[in-house]
Amino acid sequence: MALTLLHTADWHLGRRFPAFERDQEQQLTRARLDAVGRILDLAESRNVDAVLCAGDLFDDPSPDEPWWGGVQREFARRDWTRPVILLPGNHDPLTPNSLYDPSHPFRAGLPAYVHVVDRKGWELPVGDGAVVVAAPCTSRAGQTDLAASLPQREEGDDRIRIGLVHGQTFDIEGHQTNFPIASGTAVDRGLDYLAIGDTHAFREVEPDAAAPTVYPGAPEATNFGERDTGNVALVFFPRDRRRRAMVRAEPVGRWTWREETCTSLAALRVVLADQHLRRTVLRLVLDMEVPMAEYDEAERLLGALSGSMAASPKVGVLTVDRERFRLAADAPIEFGADLPDAVRATVDRLRARAETEPEVAGRALHHLYRLVQDTETA
Repeated sequence: MALTLLHTADWHLGRRFPAFERDQEQQLTRARLDAVGRILDLAESRNVDAVLCAGDLFDDPSPDEPWWGGVQREFARRDWTRPVILLPGNHDPLTPNSLYDPSHPFRAGLPAYVHVVDRKGWELPVGDGAVVVAAPCTSRAGQTDLAASLPQREEGDDRIRIGLVHGQTFDIEGHQTNFPIASGTAVDRGLDYLAIGDTHAFREVEPDAAAPTVYPGAPEATNFGERDTGNVALVFFPRDRRRRAMVRAEPVGRWTWREETCTSLAALRVVLADQHLRRTVLRLVLDMEVPMAEYDEAERLLGALSGSMAASPKVGVLTVDRERFRLAADAPIEFGADLPDAVRATVDRLRARAETEPEVAGRALHHLYRLVQDTETA
């Protein structure tokens, strides 16, 4: 190979996950910084010539110190000569108050091998036979095609030319509103590879074009429903310039985001039997109506998934939607005849309420039943 690159984007360091409990949110937020170390380790193990970071490395332009300080420390522990190029994206644009400004301690503390794209027309030679040309986002939104601002190949320039921008490509229907990248840009600009960021899925745009245009995707997913995340792109340029650059997705992510709807106790057992749940963010939707015995069994299985003081959880991060988890309306709940008067009166009131609010009353009756059973066996 004449040249090997690692292309990454969309780290979204500092991203919050408020829909989860605090300890779960911390796990998911920390996982994004952990991925940076794995990306740089991979670059070292593959002995790449340069690392291209195509924007949205931070979730906002002025993140808290733990996030930019963590990246600084990852860079500081490596004695490299290979360049690492940081491109401001639309989440972390280049502005006078952003961490990419020369006065910010993040920018000021970067080692010499780390370069920030801080102007249009920016370029950096890579070795003797290649050059990276790039343009940063300077706002969160815009209609400018940043790729169109990249310089065209000049006559006689036989270097490998790599473009680096952040934006949305023409082939994403309904999403051409933010820094759109026109079809055919890589070839029009005389590039051998166009490294882009924004979409969180690994995807090669225009796979039949003479020069690849590639989204590497986010190294860790950011939400349910995202697909083909957890990768970086390794790019190989053959010595024969007539041959197209080769691109390969390389996994670096640790977490899988998954939604599962269980409509039966059997389906819930299948989920519990999965051996890969420890690195899974699972949204479990219970959509079932069950009799008393199965209701108790379902609660036991949910307890095994979420863990307890005495047992580790089966799932790394779990959220359960119980809105459609119902005790069957005709499920018998037989209390003993020797109930205290106050408890018997409560049972009678709940049974009467079940005629108009079966779900609420059913849950309350079941909870009361469990309390009575626990008291009798204590």
